[in-house]
Amino acid sequence: MIERYTLPEMGAIWSEENRYRKWLQVELSVCEAWARLGQIPRNSLDNIKKKANFSIDRIQEIEKVVKHDVIAFLTSVAEYVGEDSRFIHMGLTSYDIVDTALSLLMVESLNLVEKRLLELRKVLRKMALKYKKTPCIGRTHGVHAEPVTFGFKILVWYEEINRHLKRLRAARETISVGRIAGAVGTYIHLDPRVEKYALKSLKLKPAPVSTQVLQRDRHAEVISCLALIATSLEKFALEIRHLQRTEVLEVEEPFTPGQKGSSAMPHKRNPVRCERIAGLARIVRGNLQVALENIPLWHERDISHSSAERVIFPDSFILTDFLLKEMTDIIANWHVYPDRMLKNIELTGGLIFSQAVMLALTRKGLTREEAYRLVQNCSMKAWKENLNFKELVLSDPEIGKHLSAGEIEACFSLEPYLKKIDFIFERVLK
Repeated sequence: MIERYTLPEMGAIWSEENRYRKWLQVELSVCEAWARLGQIPRNSLDNIKKKANFSIDRIQEIEKVVKHDVIAFLTSVAEYVGEDSRFIHMGLTSYDIVDTALSLLMVESLNLVEKRLLELRKVLRKMALKYKKTPCIGRTHGVHAEPVTFGFKILVWYEEINRHLKRLRAARETISVGRIAGAVGTYIHLDPRVEKYALKSLKLKPAPVSTQVLQRDRHAEVISCLALIATSLEKFALEIRHLQRTEVLEVEEPFTPGQKGSSAMPHKRNPVRCERIAGLARIVRGNLQVALENIPLWHERDISHSSAERVIFPDSFILTDFLLKEMTDIIANWHVYPDRMLKNIELTGGLIFSQAVMLALTRKGLTREEAYRLVQNCSMKAWKENLNFKELVLSDPEIGKHLSAGEIEACFSLEPYLKKIDFIFERVLK
């Protein structure tokens, strides 16, 4: 059940109570605008503002009969307001309220997601700096490549979060619009100034043109942003899962007192939280497909998008909120093993320094092809016979013609791999 992953703040945003509260907020802003234009008496407006309310139980009771949620809502509000309720919803269609309120909900949710991203970025920055000069093996295709630092790996994630913040702010701008334009968007029973005044009070902009609904590419952009965030979190989780494997064991997600990893094997410490992130990210990505399919609607609108949106919007925001909070806690409290990182660097007997040896030979005048052949011969022998690559290079007569023992030793130093780390950090952190 999605409720298991619902944190209080985001859950409150997507609660039924808050949804109806936003509907009422939009209705009242429209009444204010009509009153400003002299179409609602001031005393009637004051009465509406004073008495306007709703009962969720009553809305549900009415909806069972009328089969229309907005009518049920308006009927409940009218029961609170009385005679002056005739001024509520004047000239409007349902989606003037529903879509404008939905934009308010999405902006509120994006503000919370931004807060979570900033919290994660702060933790990533701290960890990147902490392990800035902690050597670990870089891997391509899952195979040892050349040394990097653990802080460098985290810095890549940090910069990725920066890009998500830019995307989020752009998506928030895209969805910070409303529409109060009547049945098919032509203001036939409305003064366009009603939209202007009402939306300004709600801190939204009018969509330059709309049909009966805001165009769903806006909403798909928001869900796309959430899907990208969730996918990056899965990427981080996948890296932690790989690094937690017994054969690697460079990093572990937190394992709290009293936690148990297996009903059968007491020794188990499994990356279950990262696996959960990987699984839930798939749901957010899947919801993006639905959001994209909601863009094409019949003519000025149909209702095929509505039922799906009641699922994908709250679920996507709730899950993204949970995943961000979960990943922040994992990284803030993980176990990092620098000694094991060094041990893994040494695992291949120096093979990871093959490029350094090859380049040293080219600097002595050998062609790249000649240097590559000499180094690969030693490399393959080390692989096949489980020998120490460095010792093979030192004892190779052809390589010895071009490189001294001291020059070969220099090729197997970790120091050069740390020299430009400061440059990279300065460029990212500025």
